Amino acid sequence: MSATGGPDRVSSVSGRRRAKDRAFTVFLWTCGGLALLPLVLIVVYVVGRGYSALSVNFFTKEPAGPIDPAAGGIAQAFLGTGIIVGMAAAFSIPLGILTAIYLSEYGNGRVANVIRFVAEILLSTPSIVAGVFVAAVLVTAMHTFSALAGSIALTVLMWPVIARATEEILRLVPQDLREGALALGIPRWKVILRVVIPTAGAGILTSIMLALARGLGETAPILVTALGSDFISTNPGQPMDALPLRIYNYARQPVEALQTFAWGAATMLLLAVLLLSIAARILASRQQRRLS
Repeated sequence: MSATGGPDRVSSVSGRRRAKDRAFTVFLWTCGGLALLPLVLIVVYVVGRGYSALSVNFFTKEPAGPIDPAAGGIAQAFLGTGIIVGMAAAFSIPLGILTAIYLSEYGNGRVANVIRFVAEILLSTPSIVAGVFVAAVLVTAMHTFSALAGSIALTVLMWPVIARATEEILRLVPQDLREGALALGIPRWKVILRVVIPTAGAGILTSIMLALARGLGETAPILVTALGSDFISTNPGQPMDALPLRIYNYARQPVEALQTFAWGAATMLLLAVLLLSIAARILASRQQRRLS
C-alpha cells in the first residue's frame, strides 16, 4: 500500500486541508476582532473619561452656576430625553407598525410602492434636513422652540426604520398560518391581529428598539427644534434639554468640569444605545429561530 502511495497521499491531503481550515478560521476570528476593535476602543475611552462624572448630583440636580459647575448635574437632560424620545416613540411606533401591516398584507399596487419609496428616502435623509423642515413648519407656526417639535423631527427619522424592518419581519411569517386561520372563517383583520403580529412579535420589538437607538443619539434635529434648557421642564410646548444637546454644549466649553459632564452624558447615552442594540440582536435571533 505504501508503494502505491494511496493511503499516504490521502493522509497528507487531509492534513493539508485541516491546516487550511484552521488558518481560515483564525483569519475569520482575526477579522471579527478587528471589526470589534473600534467599538471596544470607543467604549473603553468614553467610559474611562466619563465615569468620574457619575454621581447622585449628576442625575438629580440642574446645572450649577459658573462659580462651582461641578456641584450641579444634568437632570433636566435625562428628563428631557425621556420626554422627547417617549413622545417620538408614541408617534412613530403606531405609524410604523400600521404602515408595515398595510405594505405586507394589503399593499401590492402603486400606492404601496410610493410609500416604500418614501420610507427608503427618509431612511437615508440626513437628520439635519428633517430637523430644519420641522423647524420651518412647526417652530415657525408656534413661534417658539419646543419638545413637541423635537419629537416630531425624531418621528420623521424613526417611523421609516420601524415600517421597513417590520414589513420584512411580517413577510417572514409563513403564509400557511394566514391561510389556516382564514379557512376557519376568521376575518382577515383578526388574523393579522391575533396570528400574524404575535408570531412576529419579537421582530417587531427589534425594529422598535433599533428606531429608539437612532432617536436617542440624534443631535441636529433636536438642536434646531427643542433648542435646550438649563432648567427642568415637563411642558412639551416649551424648549427642553436632551442628552445629545448637553454633550454638544458642554464639549465646546473650556471648563474642565463641564467637559467631564459631557463625557459622563456620552457614557450614559452610549450605554443606552448599546443595551438597546444588544437587546435587538437577541430578539432578532429568537425570532429567526421561531420562524425557522
